[in-house]
Amino acid sequence: MKKHYLLTPGPTPVPPEVALKEALPILHHRTSEFGAVFSEVAEGLKYVYKTKNDVLIMAASGTGAMESAIVNLLNPGDEALVATCGNFGERWTKLLEAYGCKPTVISVEWGKAVNPADIEKALKANAKIKAVYTQFTETSTGVVNDISAIGRIVDKTPAAFVVDAISGLAGQEFLTDDWKVDVCVSGSQKGLMLGPGLAFVSVSAKAWKLAEEAKLPRFYWDWRKMKKSLATKETPFTPAVTLIVALSEAIKMIKAKGIENVWAENKLHAKAARAGMKAIGLELFGENPCDVVTSAKVPEGVDGGKIVKTLREEYGVSIAGGQAQLKGKIIRFAHMGYIGKADLLVGFACLEMVLSKLGYKLEKGKAVAAAEEVLLNG
Repeated sequence: MKKHYLLTPGPTPVPPEVALKEALPILHHRTSEFGAVFSEVAEGLKYVYKTKNDVLIMAASGTGAMESAIVNLLNPGDEALVATCGNFGERWTKLLEAYGCKPTVISVEWGKAVNPADIEKALKANAKIKAVYTQFTETSTGVVNDISAIGRIVDKTPAAFVVDAISGLAGQEFLTDDWKVDVCVSGSQKGLMLGPGLAFVSVSAKAWKLAEEAKLPRFYWDWRKMKKSLATKETPFTPAVTLIVALSEAIKMIKAKGIENVWAENKLHAKAARAGMKAIGLELFGENPCDVVTSAKVPEGVDGGKIVKTLREEYGVSIAGGQAQLKGKIIRFAHMGYIGKADLLVGFACLEMVLSKLGYKLEKGKAVAAAEEVLLNG
């Protein structure tokens, strides 16, 4: 028997209180009993999002929510702006191209954040841009973008501002309305402490206007159907009933702690993780690190893939490696959702042992001690 510690940036651990809700007898989704739960979740998501706008709920991965933010806003041949700084940001470009739209791409070196001034320049150069797409926290690199600054820029134009907050929502401060975000997509398996399978989209009045005019093909992803169903406390198609019931419990836990306290706790965990990495000589990756995942460069001469594999197979600790061009070059420790202080300390203790086994010279206990110091004293 092996105990497992999940320190990946999605999926993240599920609290027992949340998991047990999925073991309850399943409700029929066209009943008042389920409608009460669904309505509670829809309102609770507004609290998490910090928005007064409707939040749509769908059975999908986060990528499904991203696709819905293409087909509900644009027409064939429309121009859009993509500001990308990592693997997930590049997904916006692929989605736009799949639907025959014309993306203008601002591509930033992985490890750096998007410069809001570049977005402002691109919007001034092309008045035909109908929507701007970017990431909040880019978990492939561990970087966070300045969504507030970008939002102020896009708000002055007719374009809609669309943000992928799949990894960052409920992980670090995100103020949908105050930051002028027209569409924010997210998913259930990260900061919301649930398994994969649910996706969410908040939609502003500005975005709804585009949704009414959009001509791209849509059926399952049609926000208009979803909005109509909100009034009857259901979804237009069969929902992931057990996940929604469990999400109700997760949102209650977040509310009980207070979302601002969740953000503060994750910020502390991020500081501890960065201290632990640096204490054993690992160089942090990324110039503007986020609070939900910490990335560090793999030491010279060490196999990055073996770090991840050995941690998982021998110690039951799951972390993430690099993606695409960063494969084998970085490791990523998550600290969002139900990941706590003890999980981080276990992760660093095991990381030290694995690195030592793979030939990296370090003083055992230094990463744990550095993380402990931050967790104790801030």
